[in-house]
Amino acid sequence: MKKTIAITAAAAAMLAVSPAAAQSTDGTADRAGTMQAKVLMTGVLPDGEIDTVNVDAIGVPAGTQTTASDNVVPTLAIEYFLTNNLSIETICCVTSHTVSVNAGALDGAELVENALLLPATVTAKAHADLGPIKPYIGAGVAYFIWLDQDVAADAAGLGATDVNLSDEFGAVLQAGVDIPLGDSGFGISLDAKRYFIDTTATFYAGSATALETEHNLDPWVVSGGVTFRF
Repeated sequence: MKKTIAITAAAAAMLAVSPAAAQSTDGTADRAGTMQAKVLMTGVLPDGEIDTVNVDAIGVPAGTQTTASDNVVPTLAIEYFLTNNLSIETICCVTSHTVSVNAGALDGAELVENALLLPATVTAKAHADLGPIKPYIGAGVAYFIWLDQDVAADAAGLGATDVNLSDEFGAVLQAGVDIPLGDSGFGISLDAKRYFIDTTATFYAGSATALETEHNLDPWVVSGGVTFRF
C-alpha cells in the first residue's frame, strides 16, 4: 500500500508539469477533443518472484523461488485528448504466462500454466511538442484480471489439484513517444510501462489449501506500432 501511495504521489508531480507545454510549438493542428487509436506489438515481461509464503502444507524446499514467463501479444490502445497536451488512454490485450521454479531443489518445475491475464489499465498522459517528435509521460491505475489458470504437471505431482491467482489493483507509470507521419493522422508510437502490482497464488489439494504464496508481478510492458488520430 505504501508503494502505491508513493507512486501515485510521483505521478501527480509528473502530471503537474503539463501546463508548461500547453501550446504546440510546431504549428500542428489542435488535438483537443480528438482520439488516437494505436495498434501495437507488445512485450509483457513480468517478474513473478515469491514475496511471502502464507501457507505451506506440502513442505516446499527452502530456497525455492519462482519466475513468470515473458510473452509477446498484439495490443489495441485508445486515447482521448482532453487538451493539446493532456490525454487519457486505455489498453486492451490478453496475455498468457507460465509460472515456474528458477531457484532451489525444484528448479525447472512448472507450477502454473495457461495463466491468461487481462491487464485493465487507464493512464493520464502529459505530452510535449518537440517539432515532429511528441514525447509523453503518464501514470495511472490497473486491475489485473486472471481469466484462467491451470495447475502445471509438476505441481500436480506435488499433490495440487487446483490453483487460483488473485485479481489485484495496482499502479502504473508510462513514458513514450508519438511520431506523426505527415498530416494524414497516421504515425508510429513507442511506449514503455512499468506496473507495480502483485498476486496471491493459492494451490489446493482437494478442498484444502496446500500452498499460498504472494508474488511480485511488477511487469515491464514495452510496445511499438502504428497510430491513427481522428
